[in-house]
Parts: sequence; C-alpha cells; structure tokens
Amino acid sequence: MIAFASASDDIAAAAATTAKIERLAAYFRTLDPENLRAAARFATGNPLAARDDRRLAIGGRTLVAAARNVWGFDDAALTAAYRETGDLGEALARIWDRPAMPGLFAETLTPASFAALLDELASTDGGHRGARRPDFKGKTAGKRRERFCERVFRACGSPREVAYVAKILTGDLRIGLREGLVLDAIARAFERDPRTVRRAASAAGDVGAVALAARDGVLEQIAIRYFAPIGFMLATPVTFGSSYRELATGEWLAEDKYDGIRAQAHVRHGEVRLFSRTFSDISRSFPEVVRALSGAQRDLIVDGEIVARRDGAVLPFRYLQPRLQRIDPTPELQAEIPVQFVAFDLLAAGEEFLLDEPLLERRAQLALPACAGEAFALAPWHALDPGVSPDVIAGLFEAARARGNEGLMLKRADAPYVPGRRGKWWIKLKRELSTLDVVVVAVEWGHGKRNRVLSDYTFAVRRSAGDPELLALGKAYSGLTDTEIAEMTTWFLAHTTSPAGGHALPVEPKIVIEVAFDIIQKSTLHPSGYALRFPRIVRLRPDKAPHEIDTLADVERIYREMLDREGVTR
Repeated sequence: MIAFASASDDIAAAAATTAKIERLAAYFRTLDPENLRAAARFATGNPLAARDDRRLAIGGRTLVAAARNVWGFDDAALTAAYRETGDLGEALARIWDRPAMPGLFAETLTPASFAALLDELASTDGGHRGARRPDFKGKTAGKRRERFCERVFRACGSPREVAYVAKILTGDLRIGLREGLVLDAIARAFERDPRTVRRAASAAGDVGAVALAARDGVLEQIAIRYFAPIGFMLATPVTFGSSYRELATGEWLAEDKYDGIRAQAHVRHGEVRLFSRTFSDISRSFPEVVRALSGAQRDLIVDGEIVARRDGAVLPFRYLQPRLQRIDPTPELQAEIPVQFVAFDLLAAGEEFLLDEPLLERRAQLALPACAGEAFALAPWHALDPGVSPDVIAGLFEAARARGNEGLMLKRADAPYVPGRRGKWWIKLKRELSTLDVVVVAVEWGHGKRNRVLSDYTFAVRRSAGDPELLALGKAYSGLTDTEIAEMTTWFLAHTTSPAGGHALPVEPKIVIEVAFDIIQKSTLHPSGYALRFPRIVRLRPDKAPHEIDTLADVERIYREMLDREGVTR
C-alpha cells in the first residue's frame, strides 16, 4: 500500500482535475491485474465493489481502539491531531509508531492483499446494506473487527499507509476523486473510449472489474444484465424563479418531482427485485410493489420513485419514513402507509437495453403491468414549447406542489440515459419551505478540502421571546463562501466556551445566521422537538442580535402552516 499512498498524496496535491486524472492513470499503468482491480476500487473511496451488498461496519471508534491496542497513545494527542487535520486517517498517521515487535500477524500490505482481507471480513460478519440491523451479533463480532484493524495497522510500514488504510476502511479517501474521474483515468491509462468505460461501469457495478477489462481490451464483454442495478441518472439543481436559460433550445418535458425514494425495478421471467440508489435490494420492504410488477407481460427495467400515497394523494416524505425502517412490513403497516412506485423512465424492455435511446422514445414504451393496481403508476409529463416562459414554469411548479409533490423536473426530450452523471440533460426545481433566523451554538471541522476550517454549524432558536434558553434545531454546512467560512473559523476559535475535545466545539451564541429548509418535522433528536430537512445557510446576519432570533413559537407556526397546506388533520 506504500505505492498507493504515495500516488494518492500526489493526486491530492494536484489542483486541476486533468492533472488528477493523469496521475491516477500513470499509477494504474504500473500495476499487475489483481492490484489494479483493488486499487481502482479503493480510488473511488470504496472498500468493496459498489454493487457488493455487504458492508464492513467499521466505524471510527473501532479504528481508534485498534490503533490504541497496537501503538498505545495519549488520547489528547489524537484529539489534537484530529482537530488540526479534521480527518481520522490523517490524525492516526500523526501518532503512528512502528511496534518494536510487529506481532504474529505482521505482513506486507498491497492493494490486492488488503482487498482479500476486506473480502474475508465482509463475508464473516459484515451484514448487508439496507438491513435494519447488521447480521452480526454482539461483542464477539465487535472484537473480531477490532482485531482485524489491529492486524492491518501492524502491517503498515509508514504513517502514509496508516492514513490511507483508515480512509479506505471508513469509505472516505478525500483526495479530490469521484467515481467518474476514476473511470476517466482508466480510459486514459489504457487508451479506451471514456463512454465505453462508463457504460461498462454501469453494467459491472465494480470499478475494479472495469479497470481489468479496459487493461485487457474486453470492455464489450461487460454487458448490462437484469438484477444487476444500473447507476442512476442524476439531475442538476436550478434556482426556482430564474430565467431558465437551459430551456432556450431543444424540446423539454416537465414532470413532478416526487418526495420519496429513488428506486429501480427489475422484472425478469416473473421475478421482481427493487434496488435503491445505493444498489441495496429493497424488495422485501415493499411487497405490494413487487406484487404489482409481477403481472408485467414482458421483462423490463424501470426507473422511478417510491412514494407514500393514500386515496390518490401523495403523502409527505415523513409518512414514508416508518416504511423505510422495516425490512418486512406487517400487513397493518402496509395498510396504514400504502406506497406506490411511480415510473418515469424505461431502461430495458425484453432483451433490448434502451439507455442510448432518446427519453421521448423510452417514455413511449412505458406501460402499466397487467396487474399493477394502486402500487404502480406512470408519471404524467407535460411537453414544453421551445423557449417556454418562466411564468409557465411557475404555473407547472405550483400545480406539482398542489398535488403534494416536491417540485418540478425538466428533462430534455432527446436525452440518453447517462448512469451516475449529473449534467444539463435533467434539471430539478425545488423551493424552500421557509427560513429561520437562528444562532450558532456549536461548530465542527469540515471534511475533504474543508477539513482545516469550521464549516458545520449546529444552530438553535430561543424557547420564547421572554425565555433566552437556546434549543438546538439542526446542523447546516452549506451556503457560505470559502472566504466567509475562513473568517468565521477564526472568530469561533477565539470564542469557544469549553476546551476542545471530540467533534463538536461549543461556541459563544453570538453569530446569527438565516437558514432555509424544505421540510420541518417533529423529532426527538433535538431539544427543540423539531428537525429541519435539508437546511442551508442563506446568509450571515450581522445586523441581528442573538436576542432577536426566532423562537420555538415561530418553528411551531411554520410547522402548523405546512400541515394546513398539506390538508393534514392534527
């Protein structure tokens, strides 16, 4: 892993995306097949293949305990290192100390040998993504994972290996790569067509397998197949109320943006399986959808959204949440919270895969299964005139909201289905529910390129106008510029209210911010009794004093108004 760590540091140091791709490609060209397979997978930040339904269940606490057993260190030193770096892997690297006696399990790590160890652990007790609770039991498995981490740390011959082993175990490499860039590097390394590489990645669900196929010139042998989920096409957000310049050319379709969970349905010879965006098999969680699709008269792969729906009306996302917490929902829960799969794209029909066909042609082939019932529906859509006016878009948006949906999706009629990509083929419009003026009560170090600044803000409202008690309501980490975050980091460090320790740093409640959000819901996670969905910092409010922030009564008012608009009886 020494070479992997060195290459990763080199990639992290490159500012330009093209330089990162070229450096990764150069590293890939030095590897034998088995190390190439593992290194390509690790470069995406994933310890296992994306389509691998197993999970390692290794958290920061396990890593720290294992490192302490191997090296022995003062907790204050680790805390200081974490505070300085904002990254557990980097913090552990700073306190690394090569054991005088490596121990029984000492070995040399390579990407291939590390991948083999990870596979062994995942097969033993890793559980599965999407499971309500892991498939392992109690302290025995916890100790097994801890011993595994000890074995890996003992095999590390340098602090940089320690850093990247920890990053891979936690699934967060933080060197400025994402899967798309890794695929571009594979194409560059072996002189393959990037589109062919991406198509193979959609079919394989394993970047490592794609790297090997590219090396050997057999990418065409990786075929899209049923029951192997395809990467989901993504949409780019556009501000509601803008001029919508994207719509000036080409034909566009408008459809409701549903407030549920994205899902992909595969139907083959009467068998039905549902997959989430993380490629987890969620079929057992939604048996009514499985039953509805079992009546399909042909094999198909459908992209859509699972929503909670009752009496023809879509219910807010919070109604769907209890269903997401059950693998095998009881008949009573199914009756209480009925769900529906709303299909809006067709990726395969019979033996023909349609990803390269224009959206309009894919949509034309969508049809209701013979026995669909209430649990399956086709998403209605509206064709837009070229250069459609913002007023028309606003009207369609409001109509979608009136139907209980989140907003509006706008899609190019000639768009192919591009798995895993966020571009201008699809755009999405959402609008915040409201905003609140709140005060920052705690901050945390950021991640990735923000790991040296305090960018995550926990915020609170006052209990009432006459009661200054502050009640936490949520956490926001987006919306401010890098300059604003850097300036606020200096201020927060000078205005802490207790010694540094752990992740959260309490601060003097003097910084007022305006926070926007999509949904407000009751919650036991925060002292206020409420939580905001997708909170975003709109702006700093230096013009407001802390005693002028909003109160719990304001939160409750917005919540009541939201329910009234939804027609919900309290």
